[in-house]
Amino acid sequence: MIERTLCVLKPDCVRKNLQGEVLGRIQKAGFRVLGIRQLRMSREEAGEFYAVHRGRPFYDGLVEFMTSGPCVAVALEKVNAVADYRELIGATDPKEAEPGTIRKLFADSKRENIVHGSDSPENGLMEVAFFFAESELI
Repeated sequence: MIERTLCVLKPDCVRKNLQGEVLGRIQKAGFRVLGIRQLRMSREEAGEFYAVHRGRPFYDGLVEFMTSGPCVAVALEKVNAVADYRELIGATDPKEAEPGTIRKLFADSKRENIVHGSDSPENGLMEVAFFFAESELI
């Protein structure tokens, strides 16, 4: 079944100028880009996007990091998109990520881990809708 998932190239990815490299790897893995937008999230937007983590010890730091610079939201589509994307990017902590994954190759830490990925098909749809109107997706 074709699924949608959200990729966010985080501020560390943009600071390192790795957007093209990371997006190229994603496309080579068979993902179709439906929409792409560079933006700088406000504290309110980041707080709302990561609301599921509110109350956890890392929440404030995550919001601070995600608002520290521009990021790139990318709506992706593919058969089995969520699981395939999560396998491509690797574990949240790059020290635990498999060799060759995006986070193993480019991330510096668990906090600055280059990319966000949806954790379920349902969240993939909601997260894509957070950044893109349906009319903006191709």
